[in-house]
Amino acid sequence: QLQFVESGGGLVQPGGSLRLSCAPSGFTLDTYAIGWFRQASGKEREFVARISWDGSRISYADSVKGRFTISRDNAKNTAYLQMNSLIPEDTAIYYCAVDLSTTPTTSFRRYEYWGQGTQVTVSS
Repeated sequence: QLQFVESGGGLVQPGGSLRLSCAPSGFTLDTYAIGWFRQASGKEREFVARISWDGSRISYADSVKGRFTISRDNAKNTAYLQMNSLIPEDTAIYYCAVDLSTTPTTSFRRYEYWGQGTQVTVSS
C-alpha cells in the first residue's frame, strides 16, 4: 500500500521552470527523509536532491545545485522539487522515494517506495 505519486512534469523550453510534487499514499512523510532521483533514457538512475525528515539538512547533486530547490510541507504531506533554469540535460523521468538508511545517502539502492515517476522534457 506504500507508494508515491509524482506529478508536475511536462515539456518546457530551455531556461524554463517546473515544480514537481511528491505525495505519498498510505503513509505520512513527517518521519522520513525524502530524495528526488531522475533517470534519462539509456542511463542509470541518478541522485538529484535530498531533504531530511524535518527539513534541516538538504543536499543537491552538483549538476543541479543553484538551479533546483527541494522542500517539504509536512502539514500537506507533500514534498516538492522546484526546477529553474532548465537545460536539455535535465530531461528524464523524475522519481521521489524514502531514504531508509541510518546515515544520509545519495545511492538509489538505499531508497524505497518508488513512485511511477513524472516525465520532464526540456527542448526548444
